[in-house]
Amino acid sequence: MPLRIVRNDITKMTVDAIVNAANCTLLGGGGVDGCIHKAAGEGLLAECKTLGGCKTGEAKVTGAYNLPCKYVIHTVGPVWKGGLFGEKKLLVSCYTESLRLAKERECETVAFPLISAGAYGYPKNKALKTAVDTIGNFLLDNDMTVYLVIFDKTAVDIGKKLFSDINEYIDDKYVDENSCLRSRGRNNAPFFSGNCANRAEESADYEAESHMLQIDCLEKSEAPTCVSDFPLPSISLDERLKKLDESFSQMLLREIDEKGMTDAQCYKKANIDRKLFSKIRSDINYRPSKQTAIAFAVALELSLSETEDFLKKAGFALSHSNKFDIIIEYFISKGNYNIFEINEALFAFDQSLLGA
Repeated sequence: MPLRIVRNDITKMTVDAIVNAANCTLLGGGGVDGCIHKAAGEGLLAECKTLGGCKTGEAKVTGAYNLPCKYVIHTVGPVWKGGLFGEKKLLVSCYTESLRLAKERECETVAFPLISAGAYGYPKNKALKTAVDTIGNFLLDNDMTVYLVIFDKTAVDIGKKLFSDINEYIDDKYVDENSCLRSRGRNNAPFFSGNCANRAEESADYEAESHMLQIDCLEKSEAPTCVSDFPLPSISLDERLKKLDESFSQMLLREIDEKGMTDAQCYKKANIDRKLFSKIRSDINYRPSKQTAIAFAVALELSLSETEDFLKKAGFALSHSNKFDIIIEYFISKGNYNIFEINEALFAFDQSLLGA
């Protein structure tokens, strides 16, 4: 997955490079900076002394020493002063310059902390959005897997209003799906007019009534009313298999063409690795995970009904029985197809992220 938000200790990440949220001296400090220096050992400090410090918004690279990576990229984030002193521009530069150095050293995997969101006081929701947007834009033109490492879940704040809206949407949909009341539908499901305590009694009455209706129908030799009562045409299994609809892979490639997108545009918007997309393209019978299928639906900006049809090709469906599906439905219904913003919300609600 090109961008992943993970909860971990950045000094434990086995990647090509980790990014250190350093101070201007590069000689160590508190928070992430202190932890990285401690884990790397004295060699890191000795090399940092030769670099002559670093300006805010810039980045410099060193070896990793005792850390389980090849490089440490040191960047100095801005101190929050209310947002009126170019803090966002400097923070964007921190991520951009760090990614540039990683690309120059042919790094395939990089792990970032949430820069400036600690002692430097940058609002966590703003810091997260800037990080996700900047990294996401970089990944649209570059093949790299980037981890945004969150040590403490409280560091993720997707915004009180958005969190509240999603929470309300989840509550509304969950209540609708799990309410004791059910209307009688096409399959003549019972309508329970009373409360839950009366449900068993009403259900028993309904079943008894249905049984009597079936007996009455048989005694009167009425015409069959169920699809299963009609004789099926004699079709061999081979003939049935020949009538199979297009596969998930075929539908995906067709949708990409119809949307006027390139393959690369689609899998990058879906937060999908290029290698995985190649597997899907080359295997007509490829069966993706639900997260991967939804990621492509989001990248293609399918409507809710189109998403349902798309998922059916992979053997899945959206349900109101779990938060993950309802959150996906919320964003699609709002016309928000930014997969990184969706993943921020999924992470905040402890759900699996989109992509693969």
